[in-house]
Amino acid sequence: MGKVIVHSLFSDFDISLFKAGKHYRLYDKLGSHLVEVNGEKGAYFAVWAPTAKSVSVIGDFNFWLEGDHKLNVRWDSSGIWEGFIPGIDQGTLYKYKIHSNNNNIVTEKADPFARLCEHPPHTASIVWQADYKWKDKSWMGYRKDKNGLDRPYSVYEVHLGSWKRKKDDKFLSYIDLADDLVDYVKEMGYTHVEFMPIMEYPYDPSWGYQLTGYFAPTSRFGKPEDFKFLVDKFHQNDIGVILDWVPSHFPEDAHGLGNFDGSNLYENPDRRRGYHPDWKSLIFNYGRNEVRAFLISNALFWLDQFHVDGLRVDAVASMLYLDYSREEGEWEPNIYGNNENLEAISLIRELNEEVYKSFEGVQTIAEESTAFTGVSKPVYLGGLGFGMKWMMGWMHDTLEYFKKEPIYRRHHQNDLTFSMTYAFTENFMLPFSHDEVVYGKQSLVYRMPGDEWQQFANLRLLFGYMFTHPGTKLMFMGAEFGQTSEWNYQHSLDWHLTQYTFHSGIQHLVKDLNAFYKEYPALYEKQFSPEGFQWIDYGDAENSVLTYIRKGHDEKNDLIVALNFTPVPREDYRIGVPKGKIYKEVFNSDQTKYGGSGMQNHPAKPSNKKWHGYAKSIEINIPPLGVVILQ
Repeated sequence: MGKVIVHSLFSDFDISLFKAGKHYRLYDKLGSHLVEVNGEKGAYFAVWAPTAKSVSVIGDFNFWLEGDHKLNVRWDSSGIWEGFIPGIDQGTLYKYKIHSNNNNIVTEKADPFARLCEHPPHTASIVWQADYKWKDKSWMGYRKDKNGLDRPYSVYEVHLGSWKRKKDDKFLSYIDLADDLVDYVKEMGYTHVEFMPIMEYPYDPSWGYQLTGYFAPTSRFGKPEDFKFLVDKFHQNDIGVILDWVPSHFPEDAHGLGNFDGSNLYENPDRRRGYHPDWKSLIFNYGRNEVRAFLISNALFWLDQFHVDGLRVDAVASMLYLDYSREEGEWEPNIYGNNENLEAISLIRELNEEVYKSFEGVQTIAEESTAFTGVSKPVYLGGLGFGMKWMMGWMHDTLEYFKKEPIYRRHHQNDLTFSMTYAFTENFMLPFSHDEVVYGKQSLVYRMPGDEWQQFANLRLLFGYMFTHPGTKLMFMGAEFGQTSEWNYQHSLDWHLTQYTFHSGIQHLVKDLNAFYKEYPALYEKQFSPEGFQWIDYGDAENSVLTYIRKGHDEKNDLIVALNFTPVPREDYRIGVPKGKIYKEVFNSDQTKYGGSGMQNHPAKPSNKKWHGYAKSIEINIPPLGVVILQ
């Protein structure tokens, strides 16, 4: 293996962009890259380590001994060490051995820009250049129409390690999932799939939310080109792919980003801003230009190199507030004396502007749980610039309501109606995520009161309510067939349950709701506009009934929704209607094929009896713990 040859992929302009925090394609420059120099094949290495006294590439090729392959520090005060090593090939294991000027600290670090990492618990980086020919040109051409805010958007959230396992309990590979998972998501009718973090992470119980390899799909399931194949297969089947992305914190593992060159390089040096008490992890230094370039480059990397259609940004609230999960005296106000993290806010805005400018037809989605204003408003209007925001308040209030015995629900009707007072302040996504089925919260179906029939009827009602409430939808794997146990990342979902009537009924219902959502424009054309929703009656708490209208661009497509939150059938229940035409039932959660009692409606002709402020009214049957939709 030859000595290090002076070589660079950086121009002066690259360096000036990097220093200014405006280089958004750093993955083309930093890291390891297979290149040819003076007729010799090998690998170029570049790493940012401004506090280093020396940086050596160590690996299989030099018996992990430092000194033989020392990188050269650039003359331009960028802090970048680089060089070309002849003879290095695809698959070579390596790390950086860094001697720091800071108290002579010595660290062995994985490459922050590595495209592939060793299978945990091993921690080396791997020289890798994924060769892949995409076959999704058609999807990439029209995805802006599929991915728009006025389109049906129903997301299946998946943890790849526990959706399904092989018979020997080993993981399905990306290639396996390209058959099984793609077919299932397509059959169920979801428009999108969302993966919990697939970037490399060392610790399985973190579910992927403690990242060490930001530019590498985890090797647990295969190689980077295998993951590209999985994304490609989804696209060829008309399904968008969203990735969970974690810019809020990172773990202190010895090989990771923490204390990278013997200094607080990536993390904020002030522990009040640089350490996360909840997750016992480090927080990025959002005010440091090079760190901002790292994070924005990373977001763009997945959109660019892996054709991803959206990023769901994790734990945004923890980024926005300096006092998040901190007691008095544990945080310091910003220059204006308040608790907003101005550096993080400006990073988020810059990120969203760059994402939407650079990639047509993608979405960013904020997991954000506070009342911070303008999360999904454009940056030019003073917002954070996300496309959508999770509606955490709706999720919490709805699940609290549903766990109550029906006899008491009449006292809590406002728990359901309250969401409509703020439903259009953001572009909301309605989530029933993985967080709702762990840590003793129970599965969704076992949160429901009553006997088995009532539990499953409640779950059907919950999903019917979700799909008719304004906003896009997200459902964690297993919910769609009534998984009874809490989610366990170490095991497959309980697929055997689908042989039982109630479970297969829920699965059938969700499949039909996805199809119904896509078929009826009234449910999606104005899902983020108050023009798309109108109450008929929110005040019948005594009967625990809600009735409302969902509207699209053409009023002839309007839908009337009636929900009965008790096990008592509401027969000949009168509601006001806006038109004098015949109303027919187009959906009913109480059908026997779903496990229901089979109560239904015949076409209803309006009478001239005034009701609910309308000149006309009809009488309908609302099944026990059921939702009916009329057109």
